Formats: sequence, C-alpha cells, structure tokens
Amino acid sequence: MTSVYNIYSINQLPSPQKRAIYTRLIPRSLIQKFNLSDTLLDQNGNDLVKLVCIPGSSSVEMELRHDISFPDPLLYGHITDTLNGQIHVLLYTLLDPNSPRFNVDHLPDGTKTMFGIKQRNIEAEVAAMEYGLAPGQIRRGLRMLGDAIAGFEHFVQSLGQEMYFAEPLFYHNAVIFERYGFTYAKGRRLMERIQQGFLPGEDLLSKLDNSSPFRKPEAAQSIRLRSWAIHDGLLGEPFTNVTMYKYVNKSAGVNTCGECLW
Repeated sequence: MTSVYNIYSINQLPSPQKRAIYTRLIPRSLIQKFNLSDTLLDQNGNDLVKLVCIPGSSSVEMELRHDISFPDPLLYGHITDTLNGQIHVLLYTLLDPNSPRFNVDHLPDGTKTMFGIKQRNIEAEVAAMEYGLAPGQIRRGLRMLGDAIAGFEHFVQSLGQEMYFAEPLFYHNAVIFERYGFTYAKGRRLMERIQQGFLPGEDLLSKLDNSSPFRKPEAAQSIRLRSWAIHDGLLGEPFTNVTMYKYVNKSAGVNTCGECLW
C-alpha cells in the first residue's frame, strides 16, 4: 500500500483502500453493541458506511449507520489536516438511535441551524436541555468516547504522528476533552475566565437570573447547564476560537473548571 501520513495522502488512494483505513476509526465496541458485520454491510449488501473523501482534498467526512434507512448516523466524524499536515478533528459524534430525537439541528421549516450555532430552534433546545442533553445534541450519546479516543490514537500513530487537534464546538465539549487528557492550543484563557465568572460576586453568576430557560442560577454548578447558558449568549459573544490538542497515550492533566459537576 502507498505510504500514508495524513488525510490528504489517504484521499489519493483507491476507494477500497480509503475505506479500509478510515473504518479503523470506528470503535470495535460500537460494532459489537449493534451487532454489525465485520464488513459493515447489512444483510442486503447495503454499505452502512458513507465516506466523503475526494482525491485532492485534505478532509474526510464519515458516517456509520446501524440501519441504512435510519435518519441519523451512529457515528459522524469530520476530520481534516492542519496546515502542517497534522490531524484535526472538527466534529465527532456518537448517538444512541434508541433515544428520543430533539430537532435542535433544524428549524420547523427544515432550515439547518448548524446545531444551534447559526440559528436556534428554542423550543427543541429547551426540551433537549430538560431531557438531560447538552447543547448541539440531537440524541443521547453512547458513552463510548473513551473507546473512540483509543481507536483514534491508534489511527494517528499508524500515520506516524504523535499528536492531534480537536475543535470543541461548545463549552462542555472542551471540559470533556480536558478530562480525556487534552490541553489548549488556544482558548485556555477564555476557559479560565469562564470559571472565574461563575464565582460568587462575579459577572457570569449575576447573569444567571432566570431571564431565559437557559439562565437558571443552578447552572453555575453544572458543566452541562453552564454550556447551555453560554450557548444562550451569557458571555456576550459566541464560544469560539478554542482549539485543543493531545499527545498520543499522554494526558495533559488540565482542569479549568475545578470541582464543578456535570
């Protein structure tokens, strides 16, 4: 097989080789949980994997479904190369298809919201929050992120690399990444400023004034509810410009939110 060292180089390969490499990113435990075949084809020969990995491109999008007709994938990943050819995870989700769906990803007329970043379906967001979800979640997660990260690090190592980057879309994503050993390429000062802001007498705490369903006082002590409040505009600006990275098989030991519970 041609030597591969990043997404761009993988994308130059024939389709069967690209598929063989990218499907290594699927946690084995996910395949077993949903009784999928090793070929990732269903009983009718339909491919449960969808890849967008165009030759000449330095990005890949991958979806895995447990049922070809199901509207949402079990796994969705969007990965690209940095300017230096390192691996950068733009989005990675694992969804439980057996849980209720909340349409935070589109408006009632079908307009896409980019998970609430561009536009917001407030009614769906309130319902999702009350169900126990975090911003951007359309269904409950599968609690397999540890398995996913282990598989991802094996993938990164197979390319001869020792570190990779991730883009947390929301505050709670950044905290979760911290707990799995990531640190900050940029954005740590923002995370520390957020933690400071929720202390007694500080500005963010004073804004948890019940002025919206997302700004309840108890949000100060909850990572998930903080994230909803921040998504609701508590900072006065979007949660952006946060990039994290991790060295394979190493934990940075970063904690910007103290003892705050989920």
